Amino acid sequence: MNKTGIYLVSFMCLASSSFCQKITMEKTFGGTRFEMDTLTLSPRQVLDLMSDIPIAYDEFSRAKSNYSTSGVLGFAGGLLVAVPLVTWVAGGNPEWGFAAGGAVLILASVPFNNAFRRHAQRALDEYNKKFTSHQIKTKFYLTGSGAKIVIRF
Repeated sequence: MNKTGIYLVSFMCLASSSFCQKITMEKTFGGTRFEMDTLTLSPRQVLDLMSDIPIAYDEFSRAKSNYSTSGVLGFAGGLLVAVPLVTWVAGGNPEWGFAAGGAVLILASVPFNNAFRRHAQRALDEYNKKFTSHQIKTKFYLTGSGAKIVIRF
């Protein structure tokens, strides 16, 4: 293969990866993180990006409402658990009913968090469909006496 062919193949590989704007969701200890290339996105930014695809937008709107509900329940439950614990550490007489109520609120937030992840993944799959049909896939194979490149459109 001559230099022009090598440059053309290299340009096609770089061009296809530079236009790729897929959004990925990663599960972390504190929740989820959305990434587009190297940028970390908030759920609001992801919702704004999905505004041009109605199915993905509706699905992520449901996910965002579940995210908000889960956050409110989890925060309120954490606060209700923390108050008796701080009182107990400080040497006071804690009200353990608050801690039990907080634990119930934390447990109630788990299904909303699971629904958020499920709806968000569906929305991301729908949004990322438009990138899979136009992407050029390249694979490099090394053999004993040389190498070959396979390009799929």
